[in-house]
Amino acid sequence: MLSAEIKDKYELVVGLEVHAQLLTQSKMYTSDSTEYGNLPNTHISVITLGHPGTLPKVNRKAVEFAIKMGIACNSTITRNNIFARKNYFYPDLPKGYQITQDKDPICVGGEVPVTLPDGSKKSIALTRIHMEEDAGKSMHLAGEVDTLVDFNRAGVPLIEIVSEPDIRSSEEAYAYLVEIKKLVRYLDICDGNMEEGSLRCDANISVRLHGAPEYGKKVEVKNMNSFRNVARAIEHEFERQIALVEQGIEIISETRTFDATTGSTSGMRTKEDLNDYRYFPEPDLSPVIVSEEWLESVRAAMPSLPRELHHKFVHEFGLPEYDAGVLTDSKEIALYFETLCGLTSNYKAASNWMMGPVKSYLNELTLHISDFPISATALASLIALIDDGKVNFSVASQKIYPVMLENPDKSPLQIAQELNLIQESDEGSIKPLVESVLADNPAKVAEYKSGKKGLMGMFMGQVMKKSQGKADPKVATKLLTELLEN
Repeated sequence: MLSAEIKDKYELVVGLEVHAQLLTQSKMYTSDSTEYGNLPNTHISVITLGHPGTLPKVNRKAVEFAIKMGIACNSTITRNNIFARKNYFYPDLPKGYQITQDKDPICVGGEVPVTLPDGSKKSIALTRIHMEEDAGKSMHLAGEVDTLVDFNRAGVPLIEIVSEPDIRSSEEAYAYLVEIKKLVRYLDICDGNMEEGSLRCDANISVRLHGAPEYGKKVEVKNMNSFRNVARAIEHEFERQIALVEQGIEIISETRTFDATTGSTSGMRTKEDLNDYRYFPEPDLSPVIVSEEWLESVRAAMPSLPRELHHKFVHEFGLPEYDAGVLTDSKEIALYFETLCGLTSNYKAASNWMMGPVKSYLNELTLHISDFPISATALASLIALIDDGKVNFSVASQKIYPVMLENPDKSPLQIAQELNLIQESDEGSIKPLVESVLADNPAKVAEYKSGKKGLMGMFMGQVMKKSQGKADPKVATKLLTELLEN
């Protein structure tokens, strides 16, 4: 382990390349299905396999998805898109080349604003977002020496989101990836599932002395299947590279793989001689022209983005930053909450219900908000029942809410009436209960009058017990205070 003194001499420099598999029904350049989980080599055609005489055709929906991401990141959208052949050999790339974009990516520049663990905000600049096709998948079965290849994934549309080397810590990298995942999910262009490979990340990592004008030699790390592992790989490389520099050993520009078991990286291949991909314009595809009308139609169909909803929840609904962050973490939760807030003006109560009972129920049963049985209208009615003083939160959450989960067609008021839970707010009915409690506890009354004001909670508990939880706490508190003070 390096000392903090040595580590503080150096600055970490990271750029991330994120591949997002697009949620189109067909592949990037052919009509083959993109459905995940089918038998190997069942979603292939002569175009996927690159047979002579076959011609690709660009998937319009994939282009629209790329434009959506560019708009969300404030990128400049390229109007004249020329595809290119990237020549290299992988056993799972049947054509022997990949159709991608080279000098003219669909999206140029842009940024991704992130919120860091300490609450500070930072924008990570983007270099580009470009479209390309995925390769197939090589598989090595236990005990087998042969490599098996599944071409189902070959040709599946991707966007590659390339950041500038703006990231300075593993925490920033983690926050950036979380934001990318939220964006692609809010836009409905990728499910963001790293375990299934639909979101993949490579990290370019280097170190330099603080204040040094030049970047150090970068190392590319691959094979990370979770955001946490990306952060772990960055932390490991930071220390490994500093240790080499401190020993006077030159860092080799190479590709390394990350081992999640040990938390360390190991070399795969050097990058001293840059790969000559021999890019040239794809002769079988015409340029894709993004007209003003097409761009505006995509822009008009853009959904609310997480940062827009976060701003709305804080500045229009008056919620704390923490609440807004939790509620916008999931698009579906955010939209349910937004609908709920259109039905009640008690936004904080709505937030408390979402972050408390609702999320607890979903987490306990591992359910999605789409499976939540209570409609936003019904939940708003329950909040109104509390606001109108007909029941208190304790009764609502512990007695009415569970019945609503089992009987979503019943209104909260109907349930409250059937269970005889309607709160008593009439002073004339509550005052005898208060007087009875005080009469039963003369010693405690004397202690209260001598200064032990904390006994108010005990008196309230006794009143609520006598009323079987039906006394309005506000009215009971008022009457107790009046009688005790007099």
